[in-house]
Amino acid sequence: MSATQQPAKSGAESAAYGPRTVRRAMLAGSLGTLIEYYDFSVYGYLAVVIAPQFFPSDDPAASLLAALAVFATGLVVRPVGGVFFGWLGDRWGRRKALVSSVLCMGVASSITGLLPTYSQIGVAAAVLLLLTRLVQGISTGGESVGAYTYIYESAPPRRRAFLGAVTPIGSNLGFMFAAATAGVISALATKDQMADWGWRLPFLMAVPLTLFCLWARLRIEDTPEFEEAARRADIPTAPIREVLSTHRAALLQSIGLSMAQGGAIFLGLTYIGIHLSNDLGYDSTQVLWLSAGVVLVTVLLMVPAGWLAARFGSRRILLFGLLGFLVTAYPAMMLMGRHSLALAGLAYLLFMLSSAFVQVPAASLWPHLFERRVRYTGMAIGYNIGTVLAGGTAPYIATFLVQRTGNLLSPAFFVMLVCLIGIGALLTVRKDV
Repeated sequence: MSATQQPAKSGAESAAYGPRTVRRAMLAGSLGTLIEYYDFSVYGYLAVVIAPQFFPSDDPAASLLAALAVFATGLVVRPVGGVFFGWLGDRWGRRKALVSSVLCMGVASSITGLLPTYSQIGVAAAVLLLLTRLVQGISTGGESVGAYTYIYESAPPRRRAFLGAVTPIGSNLGFMFAAATAGVISALATKDQMADWGWRLPFLMAVPLTLFCLWARLRIEDTPEFEEAARRADIPTAPIREVLSTHRAALLQSIGLSMAQGGAIFLGLTYIGIHLSNDLGYDSTQVLWLSAGVVLVTVLLMVPAGWLAARFGSRRILLFGLLGFLVTAYPAMMLMGRHSLALAGLAYLLFMLSSAFVQVPAASLWPHLFERRVRYTGMAIGYNIGTVLAGGTAPYIATFLVQRTGNLLSPAFFVMLVCLIGIGALLTVRKDV
């Protein structure tokens, strides 16, 4: 069977895709991804505050670059997490992998909120921050692909393109919740209070959020496809080797698509806020609220994007989204520098409108590239390599480009490059969801 063919469903298998199964899959997938990306992204929104606490320097730009480098390392280790959680998901079940990934993230995020700073223990503070970030990165290596896989396999085939919206809605609400939480605390606390203890509170919120997510994920069963495979003992013994030997084309396609999505969206969700407050001088609290509002609009577009993907095919809608990023990146960043927060907000929204039309179709297209036997592992490797190459590194690359060239618009060229890579990969995909 090819990587894109779907096996015929018997009556018993079709019954497994019942409304209750789909609802629980949607809740567990979206809620877990929301919490994962809240925990992971809150660091990016607080990077300007965290930087002097762990990397004090006479040069604020150098301090910020060090903090963003730590942010990037959390994504550099994502393939490690992807390999582990992919193996766990394909060998022992999707449910076990999903429970493990969110627990790993919650513990690491909670510890981050308790870390001593440079003024208390010196360089060891930065080392501890790096270690917690690495654990978070390993966790995210299995989270998104696990949620994509779980929802894809729990939904009836005819609804997979539409329900691809569920996981991106969760991840983007996580980004929005992180920005809003940081905005509330920034508004209520003074600058000194933010530096002293305010930055810790968003991280410590991981404790109740993780417990809530564990409750939701412990209530789910494994996917119908995996349970049927387990009954037939059709479980891969070496999923990594199988991916590398039989799914090389799908792996390269997923890497290219991940580079495009990660590069454009991580730049929009993390770097632009830093750019508006640090480079352009807009009020940081207002920027946080602006970021939350922009993400909320993109979330509201995800259900229509799912409907369009179901109606016209995921490939066409994904191509539309990538072209949107390609043509809006430069003019949007140019408008941000016009010394008007309202105009900057409009430009930010213009840039991020394409986000829904990239994330939603990609969420169903990625698992469609791989056979069930190695779906979790294949997605985890491809998705995370692409994210390492262009996603988590996007804020650092953008900041570095501005520092080296002195051109505030230079990050737009990075977005355009990764979109061209993604479009090239997409044009090689022959089958649609």
